[in-house]
Amino acid sequence: MILRRHLIALLSGAAAWPLAARAQEKRRIPRVGVLWHAGSAAEEGPLFSALVDGFRALGYIDGQNIILEHRFPNEMPERFTSMAAELVSLNVDVIVSSGNNAAAYAKNATSSIPLVLMLISDPVGTGLVESLARPGGNATGISFFTSELIGKRLEFLREAVPGVSRVAQLVNPLAKISRLYRDLTKTAAAQLGLTVERFEVRSREDIEPAFEAMTRAGMQGVVTNADGLAYAQRELIGQSALKTRLPAVVFMRETLVPGTLLSYGVDSLAICRRAAAYVDKILKGAKPGELPVEQPTKFELLINLKTAKALGITVPPLLLSQADEVIE
Repeated sequence: MILRRHLIALLSGAAAWPLAARAQEKRRIPRVGVLWHAGSAAEEGPLFSALVDGFRALGYIDGQNIILEHRFPNEMPERFTSMAAELVSLNVDVIVSSGNNAAAYAKNATSSIPLVLMLISDPVGTGLVESLARPGGNATGISFFTSELIGKRLEFLREAVPGVSRVAQLVNPLAKISRLYRDLTKTAAAQLGLTVERFEVRSREDIEPAFEAMTRAGMQGVVTNADGLAYAQRELIGQSALKTRLPAVVFMRETLVPGTLLSYGVDSLAICRRAAAYVDKILKGAKPGELPVEQPTKFELLINLKTAKALGITVPPLLLSQADEVIE
């Protein structure tokens, strides 16, 4: 009788093994938080698609062998704070942050969950990592390198529009990176003999009035900072620049929309796809503090001749010859 009860117990336990194994397998599916900056996946547009494609290329399918927890703060500080905290409370395995605002809020929210920084300007100067070679702490990723290109953008504007001397800088003061952009732009402008005046925009509603203020102030061109608001509102910025007849210089291909004149920057979609590879390494055991921060090595100059024609600008042949792509 005792032997029979022992056998039944063993059989019952064996029957439970597949259930336990399945439960354990289910728990092993990694959960990755993504803190964006815009208000939706549609507003993130190609950046959102590029990150998902990056995971897919590595064999990760959302809902099957990975769970992607996307959060969209819509450039609102209180939502950055709450959504970063929410991802931490979900105990995600990794957090991917898009842009300096998202990175700063994610960094403040956790010192233990690994962070993959995506589209980040000056990660060392902003205190996100200790160094590019050995980031230390819980963060690593790919530098956007856009702040380092501010001087070249101003230089290209001066070449495209000979005689330009007064340039507007479109600034979102809520962006944590705005002070760095302000200082670098001021220094670069002085070296090129340009005068720069700042025009602040905190939301979509501020953009058209800001451009109207630029024309009243006698501005002859405008540069945009590489922040989330400038990306999310790229279409309206292009429309406003064209309406006020201000040649606009932007920071990446996706922001070179109808109405903007030229762009100089890195391949942002490649950075987003590459971020998935960093997540993959961390999920397989790599420590973020020991993964070097990558820097882009390829930069592209894009010129929109449709906008130039609409503004009555004849782009010098020498500048056209330097362009990686000319939109006609």
